[in-house]
Amino acid sequence: MNIRCLMAALLAISGPAFAADGLALLAANPLGFWLIAFGVALLIAEAVLPNYGVVGLGGIILCVIGAIILTDADVPVPLMIGLSLVSALLLAVLLVRALKTRPRQPVSGDATILGSVTAVTALQAGNNHQGWVQLEGERWQVTSAMPLRPGQAVRVIARKGLLLEVAAADSQGA
Repeated sequence: MNIRCLMAALLAISGPAFAADGLALLAANPLGFWLIAFGVALLIAEAVLPNYGVVGLGGIILCVIGAIILTDADVPVPLMIGLSLVSALLLAVLLVRALKTRPRQPVSGDATILGSVTAVTALQAGNNHQGWVQLEGERWQVTSAMPLRPGQAVRVIARKGLLLEVAAADSQGA
């Protein structure tokens, strides 16, 4: 079944070459034709794969090399240049769209906890330097160099395992 699909795909890719100039284009230099076909396949794969232009750049290079090889087959030079520029433009658009997704804010881990401000919910019995806070939907044990009081706003300055180091929210922390 897979071989049938592969043959159908190869015939689909070969279709434009046969329709354009019959077998003359393919007979002129099959290497150039297959380089262009593989380059187009890489450009299509670029739209699906998350690799930020590596495959697309290879596709453009293969298309240009295949077009240069086919120049002996009377393929117009402006057509080659136009297809190269259109491919490069499409690759640039894909790269811009892909790179826009990168600078996202962290949504979990130390990056979201450090610097967060929350209120002390309870103190540890007999020790006003340790207590508990509710942060990111979880109850955390906290410690502070300064005495804490219930309801006090504190800023997280460090995390050591499951223990958060905090300072008063109005101070800058260490």
